[in-house]
Amino acid sequence: MNTRERLDRTITGIAGGLLLPLIIGLIVYLSAGGNPPFYAWIDRIKQANIATHIVSLCVFPNLFIFLIFNYFDMLKASRGVLAVTIAWAVLVFLIKFFL
Repeated sequence: MNTRERLDRTITGIAGGLLLPLIIGLIVYLSAGGNPPFYAWIDRIKQANIATHIVSLCVFPNLFIFLIFNYFDMLKASRGVLAVTIAWAVLVFLIKFFL
């Protein structure tokens, strides 16, 4: 079993689809001016009404993971990334209309 076959699992795509947006979110937080505490940063995002923009920015790189998995014909992993990206989209919808 080669590396491609070993990584072509739905759980690999789910893990990538969850971890990459969290890493991007951490980078966005760390690059925030003034190094505010996390709760203050969240409050500032809520007050500016840009929470959906931040989440969408963090989820966008999932597109690249999806395309890489598709290019290498790792369709199970692509399915996992797609499922998690749809879940992130539902989260954006909930934030936008219910918070």
